[in-house]
Amino acid sequence: MLFDLKVINSVLDQLQDERGIPRERVREAIEAALATAYKKEYGKKGQIVRVKFDSETGKTEFSQVKIVVDETKVIPEEEAEKMRAEEKERDLKDERIYFNEEHHIMMEDARKIKKDAALDDEIVFPLEAKSDFGRIAAQTAKQVIIQKIREAEKVSVMNEYGARQGEVVSGTVQRVERGNLFIDMGRATGILPYEEQIPGERYRQGERVRAYLYRVEETPKGVFLKLSRSHPKFLHELFKL
Repeated sequence: MLFDLKVINSVLDQLQDERGIPRERVREAIEAALATAYKKEYGKKGQIVRVKFDSETGKTEFSQVKIVVDETKVIPEEEAEKMRAEEKERDLKDERIYFNEEHHIMMEDARKIKKDAALDDEIVFPLEAKSDFGRIAAQTAKQVIIQKIREAEKVSVMNEYGARQGEVVSGTVQRVERGNLFIDMGRATGILPYEEQIPGERYRQGERVRAYLYRVEETPKGVFLKLSRSHPKFLHELFKL
């Protein structure tokens, strides 16, 4: 799973310039994807894997994180074995955890590495770098990158149009459904409901439309902009242009 740095940096620049997604967010998506692929291919149950990726040099560092715990937070092994043997469910009020050496490290051991280690601190251990991932792990990594970029783009769009709420915006009519207009705003879809339109107006696909942006909504399907041409503030804002 080797990276072509020229391609990676070109993509980072393109996403930042065209979609407003900071390079840092995309780099974080790549790191999350590599961590997911590593854990799927080489990881152990409960293991926390983190990755640092340098887009300038291509250097990739893998590490394992363990959470510091002590006796008060851990169910003793004998008690844990007895519960498993009896298939006994834990009391929901019991906040103690099952110790997993891949996920936890006891306070005594943590302080041998970090003298001032405290409960819930993270102790980081280097892992052997890997670049050879199987097909399933690579596919999973790709899905993680796509998902992370979508999330970052949604945040970017919310920030951009959230700052423009209360302004007159313009877009192109995509389609009309049950009297409601769906308008292409570039990075988001605007909705001009039938009741927010001016009576008697007719709109054609591809026509340029101005409207008042009165609400920005985040949904599982993306960011939608609620528009109005009958809002009391529409004319007021229009004359300010």
